[in-house]
Order: sequence, then structure tokens, then C-alpha cells
Amino acid sequence: MKKSFFSLFILILFLVYRCSGPDPTEGEKILSDPYSLSINKDSTKVLWDEQKGLQININRRDLIRFKKEGSVYYSDLGAKGDGISDDVIFIRATHVLANEYGFDVKADHDALYTVGGKKGSAIISTDTDFGNATFIIDDTNVEDYNSSIFEVRSKIPAVKIDEIPSLKKGQKKINISMDQAGLITVNDTTVRQYIRYGLNQNNGKEQTDIFLVDKNGFVDENTPVLWDFNHISEMTFLMIDKEKLKIKGGKFITIANQEEEENHPYYSRNIVIHRSNVEVDHLKHFVKGEGKHGAPYQGFISIKEASGVQIKNCLLTGHKTYQKIGNAGKIVSRGSYDLSVTKSINVLFENCRQTNDVNDETYWGIFGSNYSKNLTFENCNLSRFDAHMGVYNATIRNSTLGYMGVKLIGFGQFLIENSTLRGENLVSLRQDYGSSWNGDFKIKNCVFIPSKTKSSTLSLFSGKNSGLHDFGYPCYMPNKIEIDQLLVEDSHLKDYESLFIFSDFNPEMKNEKFKELFPYIKTNLVQMKGVKITSEKKLELSNNPYMFREVKIEIDQ
Repeated sequence: MKKSFFSLFILILFLVYRCSGPDPTEGEKILSDPYSLSINKDSTKVLWDEQKGLQININRRDLIRFKKEGSVYYSDLGAKGDGISDDVIFIRATHVLANEYGFDVKADHDALYTVGGKKGSAIISTDTDFGNATFIIDDTNVEDYNSSIFEVRSKIPAVKIDEIPSLKKGQKKINISMDQAGLITVNDTTVRQYIRYGLNQNNGKEQTDIFLVDKNGFVDENTPVLWDFNHISEMTFLMIDKEKLKIKGGKFITIANQEEEENHPYYSRNIVIHRSNVEVDHLKHFVKGEGKHGAPYQGFISIKEASGVQIKNCLLTGHKTYQKIGNAGKIVSRGSYDLSVTKSINVLFENCRQTNDVNDETYWGIFGSNYSKNLTFENCNLSRFDAHMGVYNATIRNSTLGYMGVKLIGFGQFLIENSTLRGENLVSLRQDYGSSWNGDFKIKNCVFIPSKTKSSTLSLFSGKNSGLHDFGYPCYMPNKIEIDQLLVEDSHLKDYESLFIFSDFNPEMKNEKFKELFPYIKTNLVQMKGVKITSEKKLELSNNPYMFREVKIEIDQ
């Protein structure tokens, strides 16, 4: 009976969605345009009304043709694609029609679409082929910097779950029954975590987790519940669409914003993916017109609250680094991304590259993530892999990472295999979040090419944790670090003296007199096999041997 009620509830919400557009999660703006869609004998036409939004009229004969072909082109609804006319309302209207009738959307061959700054987004809910068309996204004069250009959304809206009061870490099942599997998001506003330390310090974020469940409520063992939720403020179920939505092709050129305010919020003039089971293939993104100042970007491809998203064969662009005064009153760099993942699971980046040099330090690291699980780089050449507020399980395989290397915190297994990494360290555990990894590291068949360092020492693994700051959770170093075949190419570094496994994570911890208020759990075991160093320097434990005195080292040459 309960399952039947829930199915009816889903159906009612779906019908509401069809009439009013997508229902955003709390805290998000409604970015899609309001619209009216009419079918009659009049000619096909799209108009924009400041009060009513898109006014779409479709000729009946045209509709019959679209149904026969199963697709609709942007030009069918009035887009010029001449590089002069602003085509944004026609692009949005095309997707409205396609979503209503299940048509594929196709860009016109060799078209040059201009996308102006009008507030609102085109909602993609059907397969879309951008082909060899070019989209010029002009960010120099926009009505709303939060408005994504495209939003990929499921036709089935999210459902709030109110009947579950609490969760336990590692819980295997929750008491719900659905028609199919889904993604659960949950938060507790009474608990603060990720209480950031340092120049960008803050008072933390509300406790958050995501995980997958099957239709009977069993939690996927690869996406476990990571925290105890003694109180649930909000829980949401997002259905996972069974059919894959495919987006392919397209050349997108962002004309960068010229914001002068140093603390201006992030721009979201992008493609945001809010739907599970999506593939993006052979998309290209370029950035032009960056000057001496500008607001940062969230990520041109931005994945949020989704599972099973694959980004393949794509070409992205790193953004210029700007600065601001941080929360500690000192100058800090502002991160600006072309790829971002937030509260998402099972996300693959395969065969992705960037247009600028991955070792050019004038551009910020291209990738950032938060609250995600099972992220993979496969055969990628990008400037950075970064996990801010925790990742559960991450893999870098057959890839090259540039000057910003790997910076992360999180849980589970972190695997780097058959890859070349640059940066100051092989892996940097983010000190602003406690340098915490509650799990294991495995490094296999890799090359580490350290960047030039001002220090007289070089370390494979770096981080900081004073033991005096409350991050909102216990902090761990990786329990086990396994290194199997690692080449450290350090001969180009002329002025450094020592090579260590661990940097000095806490310079104050020199003897038993130092007491941690918030104990930092140290690594238990380091296993090394086939470690080669081109400078022939000896790989030592740390320049703070007291802190790592209980670490067990096993070396098999």
C-alpha cells in the first residue's frame, strides 16, 4: 500500500512538472524560463515577454514533421546561427518543445550561435547533438550570473522524504520503497563539519551525505553512509533515469566577465548536470578575453546531485587566477574551475584534455569537487585533481596531472595507477580541512616529477594538522600507504637537500610535551616496492621523525 501511494505521489509531481517546469531543490533559484506553448495553424514563432517569458507557437504541420523526424533543430524555432543575432530565446524554446514531445535536439551544421546575457536557462531533458556548431557565450553583460546556459534535468522531480528521523554510519537499509533505484541526499543543519582553517577560514558547513539505494531501500555498498545523523533536517530522493541521456559535440567559447569587485560570487554561465545517467562526448570549451580582473567560474561542466555521469573526449580550458582578501584578512587566490562535481556519485572523466599548458601557473587548477563518491580520471591530461569537502573513493589511471597535482581529503581508497604527476608533492592532503584521509592510498606504476621548490626538502606526502583546531570530525592520515613502482624524477632540482616520505605535518609536535586537543590519527603502515630516485637521494621518513615514530615501514626492492 505504501509503495502504491508513493508511486501515485511521483506521478502527481511528474504532471506538475510538465505544467510548470522543473522543481529545484531548496536554496536554488528557478533558472528556467516561464513559458506558454501553443499548437495551431499559425506559423511557428517564438517571442519573449518580460512578464510571461517565452511565448512559443508551433504550426501543426511543423509539429507533424518534427514527430516524423523525431528531432528538432534550433533553426526550426527561429535561431539564426549567424554570429550576430542573439539566439538564446530560440535555443531555450527548442528545448521546451523537445522536452514536451520527447524529440532529440540538433544544432544546425556550421552554425555560429550567439548566447547573450538574458536571465534563464535552456532545460535539456532529451538527447542533444551540438554537432560542429559554435556557441559564443558573452559574459560581459549578464542579467544573472547564476543562470546556467543549459541545465540537464530529469523529467522526474526530486521527492522529499519526511518519515525517516535519523541515520547511522554504515547503515545498510533505510525504510523506503520506490519503483526504482535512486540517489539520496541528506543533511543536518544542527551539526557543522568542514570547519575550514587558514586564510579562507569559515565556521563550516552543515553535515551532508549522499548515497545510492535500490528500490527497496538497500544502500549500495560502494556508497556507504559516512556519518551518524542523529537528526535529519532534510532528505531527498532523486530517481535515477534508466535511459542514458546523451549530449555530444559543440564548440563553446566563453567571453570572460570583467567584474571588478574582488569578492564577486562565482559565475555559473555553464552546462550544469542535475540528472543521473548522462554522457557528454566530444564537447569543447574555450575562454577568451580574460583581463586583469574578473569573477571566478564554478565550472563550465558542473555536475550536481547526480550519479553515473560520464564526460568523455572533451577539451576544456583553465581559467586565469585572480586574487582577493580572504577571511583571515590576507591576500588569497580565487579558485576558478572548468570542471566541477558536487554531491555526486560514480562520475567518470575519460580522455579529457585542456587547451592551455597544464604546467602554466597563471591558470588555476581545472577541476574541483565536494561531497562526492567514486570519482575517476581515466586517460586524462589536466592540471589538477582536487577534493575539497571530502571524496569517498577516487581513482586516477593512465593520466597526467599538471603543476597543481593532487590535493584532497576524504575516505576509502585513493588509487593512482600508470600516471605521471607533477606538483610540489606526490599527494597533498588539504591542510585547510585537516589533512584527513580515513582509508588507504595505493600508488602503482607512477612517475612523480616535482615542481621547483623553495624549500630545502621534498616530500611525497604533505599536509598540516596542529591537533588544536576542531574541523568538526576526527582527522586521519591514510591508514595504509602502498607504493608499487614509483619513479621520482628529481634531478632537475639543484638546491634541495632531503627527500622524505612525509612532510612535517605539525612542527610543534617534537616530543611528548606537546598535547593534541583533537588527536590526529597517524599512518599505520607504509609498504614500498620498486621506488627509484633519479638523483639517488635517500628516501627518509620525515624531518619530524618524532611525529611518525610509530609508522611501520616495509621496503621490498
